[in-house]
Amino acid sequence: MEKGLFSVEWLAQSSRGGAREMPGESRPVPPLQTPPSVPADSPLGREAAESCSPGLGAVSGGAAPGRSRTKFSAAQLQELERSFREQRYIGAGEKRRLAAVLNLSQSQIKTWFQNRRMKFKRQTQDAR
Repeated sequence: MEKGLFSVEWLAQSSRGGAREMPGESRPVPPLQTPPSVPADSPLGREAAESCSPGLGAVSGGAAPGRSRTKFSAAQLQELERSFREQRYIGAGEKRRLAAVLNLSQSQIKTWFQNRRMKFKRQTQDAR
């Protein structure tokens, strides 16, 4: 099976900064290695190799490097919760206002609302 232009593998490498050549050009990929204490043909060795395979987006360690988790202050949370009680889906104007008032980015406000809606959904499902 021939890889088309902009294949998943090429896009995954380019998003990690690895691929700089155009699609169609190939570059050798080093084989996956398992730790010496785990035989490669054991179930544990196969599982380790599968979880580290390129292109699957499996990143160990959680968040992207260099980006720490935002810790909201009590005042920020109080204002965000007040706004959420009024309306679960935030509009562009309200998002801009909250970002300015709370000294947060609009994407942080958007993400907080998405996470809060999921928390709300879990709470209402658990109550049933």
